[in-house]
Amino acid sequence: MPTEILMPALSPTMEEGTLAKWLVKEGDTVSAGDLLAEIETDKATMEFEATDEGVIGKILVQEGTEGVKVNTAIAVILEEGESADDIEADSGKPAPAKDKKDDDKESTKEAEETPGSDDSAKDSKADRGKVTPAPPAPQQDGKRIFASPLARRIAADKGLDLREITGSGPKGRIVKADVEAAKPGARPAQASARADAAPAQTAAMPTGPATETVLKMYESREFEEMKLDGMRKTIAARLTEAKQTIPHFYLRRDIRLDALLKLRSEMNAGLESRGVKLSVNDYIIKACANALQAVPDANAVWAGDRILKLTPSDVAVAVAIEGGLFTPVLQDAEKKSLSALSAEMKDLATRARDRKLAPHEYQGGSFAISNLGMFGIDNFDAVINPPHGAILAVGAGVKKPVVGKDGELTTATVMSVTLSVDHRVIDGALGAELLQVITDQLENPLAMLA
Repeated sequence: MPTEILMPALSPTMEEGTLAKWLVKEGDTVSAGDLLAEIETDKATMEFEATDEGVIGKILVQEGTEGVKVNTAIAVILEEGESADDIEADSGKPAPAKDKKDDDKESTKEAEETPGSDDSAKDSKADRGKVTPAPPAPQQDGKRIFASPLARRIAADKGLDLREITGSGPKGRIVKADVEAAKPGARPAQASARADAAPAQTAAMPTGPATETVLKMYESREFEEMKLDGMRKTIAARLTEAKQTIPHFYLRRDIRLDALLKLRSEMNAGLESRGVKLSVNDYIIKACANALQAVPDANAVWAGDRILKLTPSDVAVAVAIEGGLFTPVLQDAEKKSLSALSAEMKDLATRARDRKLAPHEYQGGSFAISNLGMFGIDNFDAVINPPHGAILAVGAGVKKPVVGKDGELTTATVMSVTLSVDHRVIDGALGAELLQVITDQLENPLAMLA
């Protein structure tokens, strides 16, 4: 029976994507691991690999097609012995086996090969002519789960989720015996589908005047209509959700940078021969990573009905790109030197702007940094990126009059920061303690090198 290739979910937030480019054509023979297509997700353009071997029988979705829903059939692959005649010409979908005999043969053969299944084989023969079509193969983490048609039908009848079953067949294929041995209670596929659909409902919530209302309001004015791509849709949905559902509160501090700027100048002079140039942002990342270790209760994320307190300091840093932004994550930042953090951040930022980051490189973390100081912004309030517990908004370092330790008026380079905090995760006093440690680290930068 021809197998459908489904639109993969290449990231947890992906609900639809653009089939940017096919790397194969109809009639091509492919093996598991071969590149099939380039898929544009809400964050990046990624290559999609084959999980089956066979011949590309029909391409159902042409390249350049936008808004292709996850799990939509995009092509059909033919296995050995199958031909294009097995595919319905009018819809492109796999055709039912002729007179249902082929499917019955597989059911009978599998029953005969399964120890102690004589009765099953008889039942299979008796039921010829009334075999129901097997449901499509499910996917897990964007990859197809291998299961025989009979195993898929039995699992569907019993309400079992094939993702919860370990296959004993060739190459881990799930067969009839595996499904029959599975304990009831595995999450049904329908329930899973409903759960997976929840984010789409959130994204579709009304967030302002209807499109027609706005268009009518500006019909007499000249404007250019710009279509939303996947990234902008995701940003809009996630930030709307964040402001509507996360109880933000804000803590503000002014941080004196003179000692840090002096140390940075000295370190850069010594690192010049290695081609390393540290930025102020590198010190901010390190200071935040150290602070999360010093105040471990603040190194946490909101997980719906619980709080997860992380052990490592995984710090996300907002990177502006054309049409949106990424927040690549520097894992174990507390363990890395300033030069290592600098090199890693430069690499992540470069690949973010080229949309070449893998999902694991911009997902996770408990804390984020958004720095607009290089654009001359004095201060601002950042929106928390769920499920993070907090985000630090960083403004520009500006020369200002200050009162010195001896009480005399002097000048200093002062940077204004705002810590946006999720009150469900971090209370006011805990947030203040975290921001105090960040301030101490930056005003006494030699401490972060210890």
